[in-house]
Amino acid sequence: MSRTGNNPIAIPEGVTVEVKEDVITVKGKLGELSQEFSGAAVKVEDGQVFVTRPSDSKEHKAKHGLYRSLIFNMVHGVSKGWVKELELVGVGYRASNQGQTLDLAIGFSHNIIFDLAPEVKVETVSEKGKNPIIKLSSHDKQLVGQIAAKIRSFRKPEPYKGKGIKFVGEQLRRKAGKSA
Repeated sequence: MSRTGNNPIAIPEGVTVEVKEDVITVKGKLGELSQEFSGAAVKVEDGQVFVTRPSDSKEHKAKHGLYRSLIFNMVHGVSKGWVKELELVGVGYRASNQGQTLDLAIGFSHNIIFDLAPEVKVETVSEKGKNPIIKLSSHDKQLVGQIAAKIRSFRKPEPYKGKGIKFVGEQLRRKAGKSA
């Protein structure tokens, strides 16, 4: 059984954590995040955040670990940030960006133009002989993951040749083709 909820969260320098009733707010150099919580108690002492549960019921145990993970992700995000990298695998697949607009050429009759949230920074890297890479970065882990999943859904990697949009380092399940 996991004991994740019992581990304290260290607060790095330049990060402030405020707890008001049932809302926790974390501020840092990269931004500000807040999260509502219930079924757990959060307190800040000696540069650490402690999450405790009122009882050992199944619901309180589940929320204990959940809110500890969410708070850790918020603290890490406002201090260091989160980055997701996507790789375009396929002949003629291209990606470019102008500000917060991502332009994808991924084998359809038209380019896909995707507007990103202002909290997410996008960067496209295209080197000759290598697959294009899209780098998404933000202080909000949930938002970066959601946008990365949306971009991946435009052209998921297929199991035969592996063409499509995949996360960098993702292991694909490959299938054998027709056997003669």
